[in-house]
Amino acid sequence: MLRSIACALAVLLAPLAAQAGEAVTYEIGGESFEGYRADASGDSKGLVLIIPDWDGLTGYEQKRADMLAGMGYDAFAVDLYGKGNRPADTGAKKAETGRLYEDRARMRALILGGLKEARKGGDQETVVMGYCFGGAAVLELARSGAAANIAGYASFHGGLATPKGQSYRADTPPILVMHGGADSSISMDDVAALSRELESAGVPYEIQVYSGAPHAFTNWDGDRYQKRADDLSWGAFSDFLATNLSE
Repeated sequence: MLRSIACALAVLLAPLAAQAGEAVTYEIGGESFEGYRADASGDSKGLVLIIPDWDGLTGYEQKRADMLAGMGYDAFAVDLYGKGNRPADTGAKKAETGRLYEDRARMRALILGGLKEARKGGDQETVVMGYCFGGAAVLELARSGAAANIAGYASFHGGLATPKGQSYRADTPPILVMHGGADSSISMDDVAALSRELESAGVPYEIQVYSGAPHAFTNWDGDRYQKRADDLSWGAFSDFLATNLSE
């Protein structure tokens, strides 16, 4: 009960929270990217890597990173578009994500490059999480098995489909999926298909579905924000971190 109250309070206050982290410029293959690092208050319990939604890295992911730092985790939000590239309209966002969906090797390389930058202070055990497009990217990395020392993967209202030719390995770390029951972009058929895949592969997983919650239900700046689902999903994610990240 106390954990649930604390999580709900953290979500309520998050939009008002002072910025605690800092922007970090890093290089991948000669290209410049700008991530965001927020160090744990006190001794770190582990690292959380955040993959942004299709807006790219904005104040939203920065605030989430600051929340995680306040909970005792080091947090790093990666940049998959390039420094200074933050698409403003829907067409530009579709174009940026489309390029990465069409070149999944680049998508994985950019996530791994961000993870390398996040771990400059040491090879920390890590949970990888993401929102919307970022949630789909989380599962892309999970299927690849390319990242070492990963404690788990978490997707908030993310894409769930597995591309042709890909699959989940039996040794994939635990996966947490948080989905809106009223999501018109990603259907409950997609949720069921993912469940069957993970069951077949023997991957430990949990899928939570929040009734009445639309796509992007955690985005407190958007018109589809649903506080109940946001509170519940953040509480579920907090429990996932506590269970899977060792201090």
